Amino acid sequence: MTEADFARLTQQVLGAAFVLALALGAIAQRTHFCTMGAVSDVLNIGDWARARMWVLAIGVAMLGFAALAGLGWVKAADTVYAPARLAWLSHALGGLLFGVGMVLASGCGNKSLVRLGAGNLKSLVVVLVMGLTALVTLRGVLGVLRVKLLDSVALTLPTGQDLPSLLAATLGLPVPVLAGVLGGTLGLALVAWVLARAEGRSADVLLGGAGVGLLVVGLWWVSARLGHVAEHPVTLEAVYLATNSQRAESFSFVAPTGYALDWLMMFSDTSKRLSIGIVAAAGVVLGSAAMALASGSFRWEGFGGVGDTANHLVGAALMGAGGVTALGCTVGQGITGLSTLALGSAIAVAGIVAGAVLALRWQRWRIERSL
Repeated sequence: MTEADFARLTQQVLGAAFVLALALGAIAQRTHFCTMGAVSDVLNIGDWARARMWVLAIGVAMLGFAALAGLGWVKAADTVYAPARLAWLSHALGGLLFGVGMVLASGCGNKSLVRLGAGNLKSLVVVLVMGLTALVTLRGVLGVLRVKLLDSVALTLPTGQDLPSLLAATLGLPVPVLAGVLGGTLGLALVAWVLARAEGRSADVLLGGAGVGLLVVGLWWVSARLGHVAEHPVTLEAVYLATNSQRAESFSFVAPTGYALDWLMMFSDTSKRLSIGIVAAAGVVLGSAAMALASGSFRWEGFGGVGDTANHLVGAALMGAGGVTALGCTVGQGITGLSTLALGSAIAVAGIVAGAVLALRWQRWRIERSL
């Protein structure tokens, strides 16, 4: 492969990621896909429709990743989610902070980008603060504290922390086979649970859940298959094109939002390159905007007062710090990470849900107290 071929393939990877992100933004806007909203609906009004939508996305993503892994096109070991070192405290605490933050900010990272595309100026502030806090937690003073106090608390496993790798070491079976069987079984079980109730078979749930799940799988293929070069034309090393982690990636929206701000602010620095995460964040905003305009739901919206502003600022900061610490958000860990069957992803998602429940109950307590 020549350097010109390498550059051309990089553009193809970025273009494919952008198209998939446009579709994700449009579907999320059309179906009101939102993990925070799903938890809120269950807790406050007993409505499981959006929860089933989220679970359907997870199930479909698991099935897709299992198929790709079974074909040998992607491995959990080639992602950021399945190292042998399980930083359980970072996943748990980061998830908890993110869960609280997404309630205060009226939505997770993906939902904030979707709402921004639909004209919500509060979400613009949330996205900016979340991205800046993410950068501080990646490389700044919070990053130093994160590494020293949280990431240092970890378990070192004999293999990668994904279930197929752990079981392969015990059973002596090939990892791709176990990845296909376990991912397929768990994915089918989740899909069956969603479809078992009428609310899980509605058009919005099917479109939102299956659509988001398939798009996550699509980006896995783009990154791990289309964007994988076995031999870089200069370094002669294997490389995953246009990824910030230098590994196979799919959708995630906290660190990539930070990378997007860094790219915009340092645009004249030629070492700053577009990545899958950056174009995905932009694509979600534009896809949501297109759907909102087409459906007549585009509305400008601002803060309701000082209290509303404070809640969103604190929530955005917690999402930025928590999302980086947990290694992902409700999409990055809650769908993309879970599709790899990584233990850390399960811990992070449990923390996110727990944080959301705590924040929602605190909000209810404040409302009841004011009556």
